[in-house]
Amino acid sequence: MSKLTITTPGRTRPRRLRQTPAIRDLVAETRIAPAQFIVPRFVLPADNGEEPIPSLPGLAQLGIENLLRVVEDELALGIRAVLLFGHPESGAKKTSDGALAYDANGAVQRATKRLKQTFGDDLIVMTDVCLCAYTDHGHCGLIEQGRVANDVSLEPLVRTALSHAAAGADVVAPSDMMDGRIGAMRDALDAQGFTETILLAYAVKYASAYYGPFRDAADSAPAEGDRKSYQMDPRNALEALRESELDELEGADMLMVKPALAYLDVIHAVRATTTLPLSAYNVSGEYAAVKAAAANGWLDEAQVVRENLYAISRAGADQIITYHAADAIRGGWL
Repeated sequence: MSKLTITTPGRTRPRRLRQTPAIRDLVAETRIAPAQFIVPRFVLPADNGEEPIPSLPGLAQLGIENLLRVVEDELALGIRAVLLFGHPESGAKKTSDGALAYDANGAVQRATKRLKQTFGDDLIVMTDVCLCAYTDHGHCGLIEQGRVANDVSLEPLVRTALSHAAAGADVVAPSDMMDGRIGAMRDALDAQGFTETILLAYAVKYASAYYGPFRDAADSAPAEGDRKSYQMDPRNALEALRESELDELEGADMLMVKPALAYLDVIHAVRATTTLPLSAYNVSGEYAAVKAAAANGWLDEAQVVRENLYAISRAGADQIITYHAADAIRGGWL
């Protein structure tokens, strides 16, 4: 056999910067800190309670006192933001107008007040503003002639945002995807004296199949039809730029892309067109898929979560809304 002639690398050897964990950490381009995490929490309309969510392993719907204890533990980990989703009061009937969403004694409103009384400015309380968990039809707006009507839906959505602000929410986050709701909420918040309340717009929210476990947890699945007439078409990316630009012009302080992993290109594109803080929601289906595969031994949960979270950050997200946050920090996954 003739001798092989192999040309060795020249002066430049990228592998020099990959030799040890310390060197890799030194030159890492993407870093995630606990303060960048926002943890979604499902609030029961009760002082005490903990109801596990089968499709979201490790998570539960929490009574307000239970929520306080969990948030206290997460604050100790450096997680300083929580995003609240609520349920109607026990025994209360959902209605076509979703009026329970802006009940001053609702689960989100009560939880917000208790969290701010307990933790003050150490904790950022964010609230999801939508009607879907409170309407008997399960849609995010009001129904007229068999369709989700945009303009008439703005009033109950604005009322809901105002009720959250009155309870002390630092950030209200409308997720309904009605046109014009950011401007309507900003005007109403300012007129009612809530000029410091931050608006985090679900600016880019796709009609995604990844929301299934969330709809179980929030009891918010549509009774009929789907949400494709108001949430975005997964085939579109340029539309995301129009949506985010409109919300910015209407007064949003922060923007969001949801879901995250299937839309990394969209996160990257929106990041390139705005200077506002940009959040990405690592949604329930993304979480549940990792949990299910890890439970079956098909993948390493820690390594996959690490890779996913870094991908979201690398795409351009400043904040990551994720159910993995506490596990990632406790386990040293990052």
